Amino acid sequence: MSTAQAFPWHKMFSEGRTIIEDEQHSGRPSITRTSDNTASVRELVQSDRRLTVKVIADEVNVNREAVRQILTEELGMRKICAEMMPRNLTEQQRDMQVSICAELLEQVEADQELLEGVITGDECWFFQYDPETKCQSLE
Repeated sequence: MSTAQAFPWHKMFSEGRTIIEDEQHSGRPSITRTSDNTASVRELVQSDRRLTVKVIADEVNVNREAVRQILTEELGMRKICAEMMPRNLTEQQRDMQVSICAELLEQVEADQELLEGVITGDECWFFQYDPETKCQSLE
């Protein structure tokens, strides 16, 4: 506890205070992270992953920090390339990836020349820009 905090407490105990707990503070109760709000945020994000936290907060009528906490802590999402994505794949997504990979392997095993028709390449575009020096631009 800092010295600045100790002086008011000393004064209160000198005046006869006996309770060491803080008194109830007035203010708005924290009701922003409810299951209804979490469900609303989940539906919005699943419908369009490119929504910003501000847009979601305006739609659900919850402050932005609460929406950010719902997305990161409760839904386990993080932002990747301007989209809110789940941190881990769901069971359905994992099963879909496994089935796609198994299907591709079966196609390659059935037709050994399948991959010979695939052409890969790497294109690099370089633009050359030679700025003139002051002496050259004066001529």
